[in-house]
Amino acid sequence: MAANTSWSALGKASDLRKRILFTLGLLIVYRLGTYIPVPGIDGAALREFMEGAQASIGGMLSMFTGGALGRMGIFALGIMPYISASIIVQLLTAMVPQLEQLKKEGEQGRKKINQYTRYGTVGLATLQSYGLAVSLQSGDMVTNPGGFFLVSCMITLIGGTMFLMWLGEQITARGIGNGISLIIFVGIIAEVPAALAQFFSQGRSGAISPAVIIGVMIMMVAVIAFVVFMERSLRKIHIQYPRRQVGMKVYDGGSSHLPIKVNPAGVIPAIFASSLLLLPATITTFSGTQTSPVMSTIMAYFGPGQPLYLLFFTLMIVFFTYFYTFNVAFKTDDVADNLKNQNGFVPGIRPGKKTAEYLDYVVNRVLALGAGYLALVCLMPEILRSQFSIPFYFGGTSVLIVVSVTMDTIQQVQSHLLAHQYEGLIEKSQLSGKGKKRSRRKGAARR
Repeated sequence: MAANTSWSALGKASDLRKRILFTLGLLIVYRLGTYIPVPGIDGAALREFMEGAQASIGGMLSMFTGGALGRMGIFALGIMPYISASIIVQLLTAMVPQLEQLKKEGEQGRKKINQYTRYGTVGLATLQSYGLAVSLQSGDMVTNPGGFFLVSCMITLIGGTMFLMWLGEQITARGIGNGISLIIFVGIIAEVPAALAQFFSQGRSGAISPAVIIGVMIMMVAVIAFVVFMERSLRKIHIQYPRRQVGMKVYDGGSSHLPIKVNPAGVIPAIFASSLLLLPATITTFSGTQTSPVMSTIMAYFGPGQPLYLLFFTLMIVFFTYFYTFNVAFKTDDVADNLKNQNGFVPGIRPGKKTAEYLDYVVNRVLALGAGYLALVCLMPEILRSQFSIPFYFGGTSVLIVVSVTMDTIQQVQSHLLAHQYEGLIEKSQLSGKGKKRSRRKGAARR
């Protein structure tokens, strides 16, 4: 697609230009909101706490919220409650027959499912905001603790999350790219310069050797190239269509390919596994000195970088990769039924149940590679941080999000440019056709 797209046409594509400017404007609004603080926060105590937690779970949470958590801004919860609600609703849609029937009802059913997702977002944001407000009070990071602070903090954080959800929907509908993904993307990218500056300052002070710095930079480039390669990798299954007769005409049979991505689930397994495994660490981080013995024991074995944490992280990524693919992203029974309805078949495989079994066999083997790739990308930075004591958070999940969103946004821009070029060609052909008709009419009048 990129070879057929002329980037010089960007200046002529006024609709695309408006979409890009609209997207940039709303993303600037999001960045400004991360600097508006929640009322009643002790800024000095918060900064001291976040500096101590920057290299651990606090760094991850701050990066995924665009630094809003570190400053305790109105967008401190970020867009993660909406993402968690979306994943939960998608999984329930695959398991609950009533929701699955709603999904098949078209636009009306999709609106109903989106409404359930918003309700779930409010519920998750309420629980998370309450936990965060209580943790801030217990950590002595509030100027005037009490019931009024709890209510005002919860209302502010819930309102910030719902506003971010609305921003994401507006970007998706009237801008370019996926709005929710772009919000997360901008939040991660915004924290990269400060993290790199801190990393290099540690190198200048001698805390990190130059060899480690060079190795980290080489690994970053290699991981990004590896992610791009794997995200574009496909397993193509040959599909054959027989001859068909429509009226008195006989159409020859054709052939095509059914593409199966090596990673059909995208970054969702990594996000879901991270959210579940980091829950104990999040509670411990914000609870200050009031950590129970049970939670301390859990953190000793399941804290970030610990062997059991890495093992369960890998197992959960593999589990969610298979579960999400077969229940949401690529339902083999539905694909087999669609091929049968379109008179398509895999050569040598009978349509229907046999085709579904063959697709199960192929997808299982492909997912073994895809789940291993996801686990490798997510675990390498964790091992790197624990072994070399890197003073900032660098996670494979953030790399996956950045690369995937960049590729998706560029592809959408190229699609708009290609559509604009085709529209220009159609307009030219219509104008030339009108000109020929007029010349013929003049010639006929002269005769």
